[in-house]
Amino acid sequence: MKIICSKNNLLNGVNIVSKAVPAKTSMSILQCILIKAEKGKITLTANDGELGIETVVEGTIEREGNVALDAKFLSDIVRKLPENTVTLDVEENFVTHITCENSFINLIGKDGDDFTALPKISKTDSILISEFSLRDVIRQTIFCLSENNSNHMMNSELFEISNDTLKVVALDGYRIAYRKVALKNTYPDNKVIIPGKTLNEISRILTGDVNKDVVIYFEKNLVLFELENTTIVSRLVEGQYFNYEQMLNNDYETKIKVRNKDLYEGIDRGTLMLREGENKPIVFDVSDEKIDLSIKTIVGEMKENISCEKSGKDIAIAFRPKFFLDVLKVLEEEEINMYMINAKSPCIIRNDEDTYVYFILPVNFIKE
Repeated sequence: MKIICSKNNLLNGVNIVSKAVPAKTSMSILQCILIKAEKGKITLTANDGELGIETVVEGTIEREGNVALDAKFLSDIVRKLPENTVTLDVEENFVTHITCENSFINLIGKDGDDFTALPKISKTDSILISEFSLRDVIRQTIFCLSENNSNHMMNSELFEISNDTLKVVALDGYRIAYRKVALKNTYPDNKVIIPGKTLNEISRILTGDVNKDVVIYFEKNLVLFELENTTIVSRLVEGQYFNYEQMLNNDYETKIKVRNKDLYEGIDRGTLMLREGENKPIVFDVSDEKIDLSIKTIVGEMKENISCEKSGKDIAIAFRPKFFLDVLKVLEEEEINMYMINAKSPCIIRNDEDTYVYFILPVNFIKE
């Protein structure tokens, strides 16, 4: 095999597929990137067995073939090459000569035929969504997933399709994120559970272009995301998702309307009192037309009051600061509505259209 392409094109392709290279594996071939040149296309592929990514790189093919090269060495080499044209010339024993300007590097490769190919999907059951919308719903939900939990449901997101609507749900046992987005077409009802790792990597690949679409194909146990030049295949999580809807009830005793920026900045200032690893709550004491924020730690104490509109009962309630900050920083509305029942019940943040709903459990505190 012999190919020629720009350093930037090659590096971009390597960066995209490297997201599917496992950090540790007993199969050394999976720590490689497959480079294949055939039928007029140069494709790069990585596959960790759960997530597979393939992308097309623009360049010239002088001799068809394939080779599997160690992902880390290839990435480091290409990143530090001069900003110019790169040639990869593979010998029959898979030794790969990498040339760029006055740089000449030999990298020992493996037979690309031994690489685990991405699973094939029939592409019959699919939905169409813009890159902008998909990246947006992932960004506004992914932070609610548990990072270290043996329950795969809490590491994954529910994608629920109904007619022309996509609902995306994430939860970790302490909070729930729910987003609803309109689709361009109408589709049969479907529910799938997609690993958070897959969605996290996809969000990094998406450009967020409102004029570019993503086709998502579903098949038993598999999902495929087809972008302009990149394909991502992932295994789905099997099982029944949580009954999240019964948790997102509309009951409340107190409704608060507040400026997002004011509340975010107030809570953020409160976190300055926290030492690393310290887990102290921030207290919301709501009365009249203000929220009194307070946090007391071994470092010191912060108090601040924020103007708001309140209807219903006064309430004093406490939360983990991070849980509130995570929500507020992904909401684009200038003002938000919060609904509460009492100090032991969750706070619900939602808009009038119910295109987003966030559920945050409070924590116990002693009112001084």
